[in-house]
Amino acid sequence: MPQVFDFKHCLSFLTRSPREALHVCDGDRVVKLIRSDSGHVLFEVSEKNKGALHVQLLNSTPTAKVRASVESYIREWFDLDTDITPFYALASRDRHLKELVKKYHGYRIVGHPDLFESLVWAVIGQQINLGFAYTLKQRFVEQFGERLHVNGAAYYLFPDPVVVAELDPEFLYPLQFSRQKSKYTVGIAQAFASGELSKEKLKAMSLQEAKEMLMKIKGIGNWTANYALMKTFHFPDAFPLEDAGLHNALKQKLKLDRKPTLAEVMKVFRKYKGWEAYATLYLWKTI
Repeated sequence: MPQVFDFKHCLSFLTRSPREALHVCDGDRVVKLIRSDSGHVLFEVSEKNKGALHVQLLNSTPTAKVRASVESYIREWFDLDTDITPFYALASRDRHLKELVKKYHGYRIVGHPDLFESLVWAVIGQQINLGFAYTLKQRFVEQFGERLHVNGAAYYLFPDPVVVAELDPEFLYPLQFSRQKSKYTVGIAQAFASGELSKEKLKAMSLQEAKEMLMKIKGIGNWTANYALMKTFHFPDAFPLEDAGLHNALKQKLKLDRKPTLAEVMKVFRKYKGWEAYATLYLWKTI
């Protein structure tokens, strides 16, 4: 475990919507279902001691292979392999961030190890409020995702792109997806199903190369690409410049009576070069 990590702050993020369909938070633990080479694995994560995670498998024999799959997922999920001490050194000297990094010390980017999930979630959230975005996601997951029943409870996986690629976009209309979001969602799924797009392809690329590849897909613009690169690949310099939440946070910090311009946002973020993703994460906490 890294020295700078606070499970409670990450758990707080995971509990932000009662409509979340892909994990279940219960007090001080979170239960999650994932795909692995050994099949579907259900596990529980809690904090045994400060900074030490306790993981319990709930439906699988704890073989070395299963344990490795779960550990790898958790490390990606909570961004445990990124050394964020340089960010803290930078933030501790910055008037906008210094109090935030004290208050939320150990908070890390809670990501989406599944790139398809990351991209579709970003598309779902475009130009609507967060509450409605979670409603759409819940409907989509429950309609098209696989599920596992354990002790009377249902646990879901995000829909497989191969399944979604076969859908007519009109199948998403009853879920209240707009025509545009329906088309984009199916189009992104088709890019995965055809092999045009994959996590493995992007993994070896630089931030700029990966962004350019993503933006070739219809429906993925600069914000969506940066969001996915921040959440799935943990590029510390991924910068969702156009993010409305970030603009609202800076409006407060800069004491403006309007939202900041993109030029003003970029001016503030010059100080955070190389750590734009984490600066964004902590500024989001103000709203």
